[in-house]
Amino acid sequence: MKAADLPLYYNAIEILEHNLAQRADKVALYSRERDGMTFQEVANEANQVGNALKKLGVRMGDFVGILSLDTPEWATSFFGIAKIGGIAIGMNTLLKPYEYTYMLRDSRARVLIVHQALLPSIEEIRDEADFLEHVIVIGQPDREGDLVYADWISGESTELEAAPTHRDDYCSLNYSSGTTGAPKGILHAHKDYPLTAQLWGVNVLGLKEDDRTLGAAKLFFAFGLGGNLIFPWYAGASVVLFSGTPRVATNIMEMIDRFKPTILYNAPTGYAATMAVEKFTEKYDISSLRLCVSAGESLPAPVWHDWKEKTGVNIIDGIGSTENFHIFLSNFPDDIRPGSSGKAFEGYELKIVDDDGNEVPQGEVGNLLVNGETAALFYLHQYERSRQTFLGEWIFTGDKYYVDEDGYYWHAGRSDDMLKVGGIWVSPVEVESTLISHPAILECAVVGRADQSDLVKPEAYVVLNEGYAGSDELTGQLVNYCKEKMAAYKRPRWIQYVDELPKTATGKIQRFRLRSE
Repeated sequence: MKAADLPLYYNAIEILEHNLAQRADKVALYSRERDGMTFQEVANEANQVGNALKKLGVRMGDFVGILSLDTPEWATSFFGIAKIGGIAIGMNTLLKPYEYTYMLRDSRARVLIVHQALLPSIEEIRDEADFLEHVIVIGQPDREGDLVYADWISGESTELEAAPTHRDDYCSLNYSSGTTGAPKGILHAHKDYPLTAQLWGVNVLGLKEDDRTLGAAKLFFAFGLGGNLIFPWYAGASVVLFSGTPRVATNIMEMIDRFKPTILYNAPTGYAATMAVEKFTEKYDISSLRLCVSAGESLPAPVWHDWKEKTGVNIIDGIGSTENFHIFLSNFPDDIRPGSSGKAFEGYELKIVDDDGNEVPQGEVGNLLVNGETAALFYLHQYERSRQTFLGEWIFTGDKYYVDEDGYYWHAGRSDDMLKVGGIWVSPVEVESTLISHPAILECAVVGRADQSDLVKPEAYVVLNEGYAGSDELTGQLVNYCKEKMAAYKRPRWIQYVDELPKTATGKIQRFRLRSE
């Protein structure tokens, strides 16, 4: 499937509404918040959202923020925004207020749909969001003037004509953390959703109408949005939305036990955490699962084998990126090599090059580049960083890879110092800056270290100021300090006290030496 196979004027609402002709009364969405919603009920509510947004003055090309837990309103809001030609911003619910300030300013969003549980995260920055005019609350507002989602849509028509969007018009905006500086805004077009749904969701994963998906990855991630909303509805399958935290492994097991999904999306960390639950296969009925998917970080072979032994279910591992919207290199259900990222598949072209852009011989490590029609074109308002990543038809992924004699691709690390922790990018620079702001710290460097499951977590090497001594008590204080200043997943898991950091003659910290230790 290629972009040219789609109509020139195409709206992503088709992913939802094409189901109305054959399965309007089928349950499309399961959740703890509501009884199962049929495809018709979801489509009706999306139309109400679209009509309500138009009354607020939202036009084609305008940005609308979604800062919500994974509830039915996330899905109906996303498709309501898409149908009127708006651009939905899936906002990470784990961030700090200053990061939301940046996103709202950078996108110039005039409307924000926010879950009541997340209102404290934006309260202190409301006056700094220069362009924000309307806040719609899923639940009960705590500020006069905000709109209640249920009341806001209650009187709206369930009929709505789709905006005449071009297939290349933008439909969504996601922010991905970078090594330094501000988050990177990544735009995707309406065409990108059916393309990835067909190329990977159907052709590789084998999604079918009778499947039911559950994702530990949240909808604000491209991994979650594609795997647990776009792809299943494209195939006529159902989704299970989980509004709680997946970081407690038993939460996901309870959802599987209750809602009986056939496909589970999770990060390697999630699978390892689940297997740490004693007798989890006896406590929870997970027999409905026919297949599991892993992405976000490399899946170690021991984790794959352990999961297979304990559950009898295969994990399909692959690599994707927000820049490409989803997975572009993958194992197949009937062709799995544990520890590898799989093989190239139709729709994406891959090559491994050296630092000068020349392709390297088979078996040699180099920089992974990908070429496909679902690629973003640039980072919003970040010209120089865009030039470094978007190389004509090719995207520089930032990952080091080699390919073996059988065509399987093997991850060999990052081209920069970025870390993937639980499937989420973590910038060492951000962690270092936070630690250095503590009065005990003179210098520090953060690198990745594998835990007992061979999954990467942040490790900090710190030089203390005079008058301080390393101790378990100080370690606890520093970790808690980081949790207060940043999202908890970014905190260092280990702190090593050293007299000095290895540096070059010009004073640059040599992180590779710390990693080798």
